[in-house]
Amino acid sequence: MKELAIIGSTASGKTGLSLDIASKTNSIILSLDSLSVYKEIDIASAKPTKEERGDIIHFGIDEVYPNEQYDVVEFFESYKKAKNYAKEKEKNLIIVGGTGFYLKALVEGLSTGVEKDIKLDISLEEAYELLHSLDKNYMEKIAKNDKYRIEKAYSIYKQSNLAPSEYFEKNPKIPLAKDLKIFEIVWEREELRKRIELRTAQMMKEGIIDEVIYLEKKYRRAPNCMASIGIIETLEYLDGKLTKKELEEKIALNTAKLAKRQNTFNKGQFKEKTSNIIENLNSDIIKYFSL
Repeated sequence: MKELAIIGSTASGKTGLSLDIASKTNSIILSLDSLSVYKEIDIASAKPTKEERGDIIHFGIDEVYPNEQYDVVEFFESYKKAKNYAKEKEKNLIIVGGTGFYLKALVEGLSTGVEKDIKLDISLEEAYELLHSLDKNYMEKIAKNDKYRIEKAYSIYKQSNLAPSEYFEKNPKIPLAKDLKIFEIVWEREELRKRIELRTAQMMKEGIIDEVIYLEKKYRRAPNCMASIGIIETLEYLDGKLTKKELEEKIALNTAKLAKRQNTFNKGQFKEKTSNIIENLNSDIIKYFSL
């Protein structure tokens, strides 16, 4: 059994490439997309349709409902299930998507011991100052307004009674896929921008507004996924803050910003990878399977 990951920014063509490769290499697919895991979020996530998936088995798609939890821990479980299935059925495994943090955790591992996140019972500023007094070097790498990372560090401290650095030293990370081969799709910025605009127009045509109306009616706005690109802008439109034209433009703009962040993350976090334009990357991956 061989396993590999295909990464790249949003709208780079990862889904189409993975489906093509999977059909040629007896592979199953694990989605590396933090929005595609949700049932009923189909257009905003740009997940492959059932028709597009065909008979290729997928994991990591339609795993939970929007009001249910799914984070990197659940992703690890999806990975284990996918890998076990691939081994049992004598298939290969292709991991594909744009959520680089999940892939980084898969390759490098997560520290164990902290079972859950603890919400702040003091202000963000107070939490930062407390943690800074305990672990100056660690906290100076975190911005004072980075709520997510400060809450993570605070959870570690409250549950282990250890400063984050000391906790990580005593609880080393255990990778699940240490030597995973990674392939990255690259595009020129202007070409990618055009692809994003085309995909956004297609989302509008497919009915993203109706999808968000349904999601808001059923789940309200509290779930974290309701703040995702495509959904949050559509909620602004429904609030009367944007025209339909402005909605499309804002989704495309925010998607382009996301693509830039994804490319920066991939460049900085995954040093050992094969990067190429999509046509050549197809050949690169097929060659890897033939080794």
